[in-house]
Amino acid sequence: MGRVIGAAVVGYAVTFLVLFILFTGAYVLLGPDRAFQPESYDVSMLWNTLGVVVSFVAALIGGMVSVAIARDSRGPKALAVLVLMIGILFAIPVMRQAPNSEPRTAAVGNMEAMGKARQPLWAALLNPVIGVVGVMIGGRRRPSATA
Repeated sequence: MGRVIGAAVVGYAVTFLVLFILFTGAYVLLGPDRAFQPESYDVSMLWNTLGVVVSFVAALIGGMVSVAIARDSRGPKALAVLVLMIGILFAIPVMRQAPNSEPRTAAVGNMEAMGKARQPLWAALLNPVIGVVGVMIGGRRRPSATA
């Protein structure tokens, strides 16, 4: 049981790290004018689309790590539950957010962008689903070679 819990925790940590690295790189490459809608902190459709791909890739890698640590399918299943629960918790503030009337300035650093970005509710609700699917695909147990 300890190995399964460890697999879920390490898998989540790896998923988070991959997300952070890929989203930071994407923001540097795109810049605020392509990541956000004009004069707003609402994210662009390009960013939402990129978010789906990045989230899936990160979850896929997390699933691979969790199955490697757990050595069976219980690791990815535990990680999928963790991803779903945390994803739902992260979606709650998006459901409750008030409209943001603060205009976006031209120069927005990465940390400020992360703090002020406003994603649509559909994206916040889709993220946990993408995460679960990615983890389960990445966590498929490969048949072991027998001699």
